[in-house]
Amino acid sequence: MTITSERERVIDFSKPFMSLGISIMIKKPIKQKPGVFSFLNPLSKEIWVCVIFSYIGVSIVLFTVSRFSPYEWRVLTLSSSADSTMAGRNDPTLQHPHGSQGSPHMPTSSMANDFSIINSLWFALAAFMQQGCDISPRSISGRIVGSVWWFFTLILISSYTANLAAFLTVERMVAPINSPEDLASQTEVQYGTLSHGSTWDFFRKSQISLYSKMWEFMNSRKHVFVKTYDEGIRRVRTSKGKYALLIESPKNEYINEREPCDTMKVGRNLDAKGFGVATPLGSPLKDPINLAVLSLKENGELTKLVNRWWYDRTECRHGDKQDASRNELSLSNVAGIFYILIGGLLLALAVALLEFCYKSHTEATRAKIPLSDAMKAKARLTIGGGRDFDNGRWYGLQS
Repeated sequence: MTITSERERVIDFSKPFMSLGISIMIKKPIKQKPGVFSFLNPLSKEIWVCVIFSYIGVSIVLFTVSRFSPYEWRVLTLSSSADSTMAGRNDPTLQHPHGSQGSPHMPTSSMANDFSIINSLWFALAAFMQQGCDISPRSISGRIVGSVWWFFTLILISSYTANLAAFLTVERMVAPINSPEDLASQTEVQYGTLSHGSTWDFFRKSQISLYSKMWEFMNSRKHVFVKTYDEGIRRVRTSKGKYALLIESPKNEYINEREPCDTMKVGRNLDAKGFGVATPLGSPLKDPINLAVLSLKENGELTKLVNRWWYDRTECRHGDKQDASRNELSLSNVAGIFYILIGGLLLALAVALLEFCYKSHTEATRAKIPLSDAMKAKARLTIGGGRDFDNGRWYGLQS
């Protein structure tokens, strides 16, 4: 019998031999086959959003470091053909800007960078899809970006693939109710208790707002109360998921292991109490029973009895226990690779700055000009995209 304060006033109880609480019994939902977009289920929505932003961020950082790093720039020599020379005579825009300094047939030079913003997006997409690309970074900073992005995609795709098979091969059971809060926040699924039992009394006297709200719902619909447990369980099984029974957890768990195996317990217990052996007030049996209960607890006999009668003799099959392994990966599960990616991108930016400064210092020493002028010339190259370079000379370095 459930130990309550009102019962304790008129009878004696032994030490509790089983812990329990009020739980929710519902009919097992119908299994659903995977949907059209079930391939997205292995990863949570937060991860997919972060992956999209990571892809854009990597592309922008790769474009930035490629522009700042001098080692991503290369000189292109363009030779004019006779046709282009003739066209150049008629079109001033095709003539060399310093035509007086050389013949029309003189080769011209231009600075080129493979990693435009479009190519950066393409490189990041190809790496994410684990495909090859016709361009690759040459600078240390660019290779750092590529390396951390490859590592990121390796771990993410491996995690995704490991979780995908279960989502596509196992039918899912989606329960409409997963907690007391879910039950109280809706009216489609009705719920009730055994009339005038300890559970009924718990809701009637509860001062907790959630349970008071549930009591108001039940009390305004008298038909949700049942006279016996059998009536309530039968109602759960025949209501097609539209009725939930608030019942003590041991009874709930026991029924769930009996045929036709169409009920289940959802959510946490609403309270905590215990089962005890009732005796008349002042009965001499109380102390011997207490000693026996404590002894059975200490030697594990009570646990063995519960397992024997509740689970070992189950009438239901439990071959499909993949729900735990089929949970979608949340952001906390893979947060580490995002931290590594961010750290790698910051390192790449720092290395690109060092490459920029080192190359500027080398050019300043070679050309015997101030370091500031060399850095300005490099900056113009970065911003101008090679337009300040012609015939092997940076305009910014000309004297």
